[in-house]
Amino acid sequence: MPALTLSETSSAWYASLRYPVINPANRKCSTVPIFSLNNQYSRNFHLSWLGFFVAFLSWFAFSPLIPDVIKTDLNLTSEEVGNSNIVSLCSTLIVRVISGPLVDRYGPRKVMAGLLIIGAIPSGLAGTVSTANGLYIVRFFIGILGATFVSCQAWNTVFFDKNVVGRANALGGGWGNAGGGFTFIIMIALFNQLLTDGMSPHVAWRVAFAIVPVPVLLSVAAATLMFGTDHPAGKWSDRYKAVAPALPASDDQTIIINSAKNTNTKSGDDIETGGEKNIEVTITTINLVSELDTAVNNPLSLDMAYEIMLNPLTWLPSLAYMTTFGYELAIDANLATVLYTLLKSPTFGQTKAGYIAGIYGLLNVFSRPLGGYFGDLIYVKFGVPGKKYLTIACGVAQGFLSFGLGLYIDNHSHPSLAVIIVIFVILAIFNEVANGVNFSLVPHCNPNSNGFMTGIVGGMGNIGGILFAIIFRFEPSPSGKAFWISGVIAVSVNLLLCMIRVPQV
Repeated sequence: MPALTLSETSSAWYASLRYPVINPANRKCSTVPIFSLNNQYSRNFHLSWLGFFVAFLSWFAFSPLIPDVIKTDLNLTSEEVGNSNIVSLCSTLIVRVISGPLVDRYGPRKVMAGLLIIGAIPSGLAGTVSTANGLYIVRFFIGILGATFVSCQAWNTVFFDKNVVGRANALGGGWGNAGGGFTFIIMIALFNQLLTDGMSPHVAWRVAFAIVPVPVLLSVAAATLMFGTDHPAGKWSDRYKAVAPALPASDDQTIIINSAKNTNTKSGDDIETGGEKNIEVTITTINLVSELDTAVNNPLSLDMAYEIMLNPLTWLPSLAYMTTFGYELAIDANLATVLYTLLKSPTFGQTKAGYIAGIYGLLNVFSRPLGGYFGDLIYVKFGVPGKKYLTIACGVAQGFLSFGLGLYIDNHSHPSLAVIIVIFVILAIFNEVANGVNFSLVPHCNPNSNGFMTGIVGGMGNIGGILFAIIFRFEPSPSGKAFWISGVIAVSVNLLLCMIRVPQV
């Protein structure tokens, strides 16, 4: 597993964040060069999370406004609000499972762009909703955008090597998921500004949908098609050509990166600097031979699907993700309503509830990437089992914290907002770290069907979202029962997953 060191004055971490270092055996990148856009690895990484990020601008646009203005405008009951949340998650579940095989066949770039374009259509129709049934229909089709997560994760797995795939997936997923938090801020601020400009609430929330989601979704789809690439080998159809015979692993390799031309040369070769500064990167490796080294996405067949579905490795990250990301989806959809119902007062309304609820999603900016970093770090010493047990430990911690939050709410007639915020922030960190570690584990499970595998795991996340959303639907606030029931489920399921064995590397 590489650990970078740099000669001269440049630090290792900065080089890894700026310069791509390519594994010649599979053409994947062994660094995550997020501070650069002059290579396909960087561009595809940024397009992957950006596509997932902007999906939230429509997918979660209802959540910050529905507790008060949309509920009042459409004369919705609390049950109908809960039903609309569940409907949205159901469509995402279906499309995530479908998009997995499509990724394996056509590549994540094209699937990502297609989902953004298709999802922009119902987003543009959101303002036409006038009844509960109309809300269900629009939210169902907008839920298609949630499947961009599958393309995001599969795209990064295609371009980044096993030593950094956890970080790449977690950064992409975390920054994309942060779109949920930014959506709360953007939609509330825009709605309030439209009210200030003289619009009625009936018109303002509808105009907000037309101003933000549709043009952004179409713009990012166009950028994905114009600036993204399918595979390190070029076209998706050429992906089988990328895998070279595995090179013998050594204790360390030195690579010279020309800062001007961005070229890589192995140590020992003649280096023509031409007056330009070269940066020498020494990569220290551990001899880990993994199936990931030569894995290539294969089109899905019935026999392959049957084999994958029966493989316990498929269900380890899937069930774990059901309890973690599923919980996050339900919290994102319900937290503003919960806070509004619990603490409604002349000084605490929809705006404040929405901004505070947005914190949960915003924490993904660092907490989910932290999970991917920990996953890659623990892989060095403990291999895949280390990723497995770290995922489970974070899921169990999330469960206990949710249980505690529920008990606190039930045992206090006037719960403190400060206490609730502290508990759910700590809970969110464990929850999102678990999601990050999980998708550092996923590439090791069925690596030759990464798209289908990612679709299953992502779909199970939505099943979890539906499960927890149903709990919140039938155990509505101001009770804390939904939180502690969700906590018990998370702890129980994650502990049972300890029995599933994983490969060492």
